[in-house]
Amino acid sequence: MPKESKQLKRKRMAQVIARLKKEYPTARTSLDYKNAHQLLVSTILSAQCTDKRVNMVTPSLFKKYKTVAAFAYCNANELSEDIRSTGYHNQKAKSIQGASLMIQEEYAGEVPGTMEDLLELPGVGRKTANCVLGTVFNVPSMVIDTHMVRIMNLLVFTQKKDPVKIEFEIMVLVEKKEWVILTHLIIAHGRHVCIARRPQCTDCCLSDICPSSLV
Repeated sequence: MPKESKQLKRKRMAQVIARLKKEYPTARTSLDYKNAHQLLVSTILSAQCTDKRVNMVTPSLFKKYKTVAAFAYCNANELSEDIRSTGYHNQKAKSIQGASLMIQEEYAGEVPGTMEDLLELPGVGRKTANCVLGTVFNVPSMVIDTHMVRIMNLLVFTQKKDPVKIEFEIMVLVEKKEWVILTHLIIAHGRHVCIARRPQCTDCCLSDICPSSLV
């Protein structure tokens, strides 16, 4: 494929977003939550775990631990057992309790709304912070998950594998107002059509503008 200018990449990216919006008009985060802290907890749980599994665990979890303080001052071993089925339960319990304790004691129980503050929370990286910022606080942000890494590479908008490098590379190709929805659209497409082990290129609305299309 001949080298594509940044201007042409932006134009093609706009086409990708427009087509995916038609395909997935209700695209949104698939994690169930009622407030910023619940989304933070759910996002931490989603690491190396499906959103479907997380949503099976959180109803009883949020019923048991109703507040930030309940998570902050809970028994860590008990919390670990409560989330065991999500995998890496000991580390996730430590992160959830640590983040909750800091939110409770340094932010009066309110999840902070800036990248800088969120990254100070134990167990919170850019992916989790961007998810909370974009979904709850409506701050333009871009979550780079495994679907984004894979599909942005297939579409040749990047050739990188590092999520942080991809985030900044894709940001310049997408209008800021589209940052949040792009991730939701790509995740939906990755789950339904551009499936990792068996991409359905013949059914893909992007096949004619995808350099990796098998059609």
